[in-house]
Parts: sequence; C-alpha cells; structure tokens
Amino acid sequence: MSQAKVDKYKQEKANRAQIMAREKRNRFLTRLAGLAVVVAVVAWAGYSGYSTYMNNYTPDKTEITTDALDEYLSGLSS
Repeated sequence: MSQAKVDKYKQEKANRAQIMAREKRNRFLTRLAGLAVVVAVVAWAGYSGYSTYMNNYTPDKTEITTDALDEYLSGLSS
C-alpha cells in the first residue's frame, strides 16, 4: 500500500463514528420522507374516495302522515 492509501485509511478510521452517525441520520431522514409521501398518498386517496362517495350518495326519503296521531291527540284533549 502506498503511503497515501494508508493515510486515507487512518483518516477514515478516525472519523468512522462521525461517518456512521451521518449515514444513520441520512437513512432515518430518507425513511421519514418516504413515510410522509405514503401517508400523503393514502390520505389523498381516502379523501378523494370519500368525496366521490358523498357526491354520488342520495339519501332515502321517507314520507309519513300524522293524521292518525293528530286525531288521537285531539281525542285525548276533549
């Protein structure tokens, strides 16, 4: 090995803790960014699906007559 290679190896070995910490931090930030993207896509898909569902939703309409109840209540008060 040449002296330059030996010096480079010694310098890398001396800074190995800092290099490993930097790589670990970069891996964490990459995973965090990926997770943020996944969460954003899932939230967008959920909101979009819900919005589409609600735009196409038509509630059931029920009509009732209260004539019989009105007659009964008026019969009680007299």
